[in-house]
Amino acid sequence: MNAQPDQAAEVRQWVEKAEHDLRNAEHVLTLTEDCPTDTVCFHCHQCAEKYLKALLVAHGVAFPRTHDLVVLFNLSAGYVASNFSLSAIQPLNRYAVEARYPGDWDSISRQEAAAAVRMARTVREAVRSLLPVNILTGRQ
Repeated sequence: MNAQPDQAAEVRQWVEKAEHDLRNAEHVLTLTEDCPTDTVCFHCHQCAEKYLKALLVAHGVAFPRTHDLVVLFNLSAGYVASNFSLSAIQPLNRYAVEARYPGDWDSISRQEAAAAVRMARTVREAVRSLLPVNILTGRQ
């Protein structure tokens, strides 16, 4: 992968936003009372989505406007060797909608939210290991 300067900058922007989502999820999960687990899970989904999009941008792969992690994973799997499985992230997909909007959804336990954070970390580590260090750091 030989990213152009603008492409590398775009990848870094996706990574930065993904990092913010993960940081928010981890921080909110530390609340001992009234932890909004839906918000934790939403940010975990967003982290995974943004890391997958960063990977696609890094490889010059066009992707549709979607929040569907299955679609993004399948696009990335077709162009790069992935070191994590779809089953490692698919559970996060439900949080793109359920965690943001009212509805007759199942409640999200603290344990489920903690599992979502672990899934987001898995995506983070996997994608970061596939991106060149110079793209992540902005150094040549």
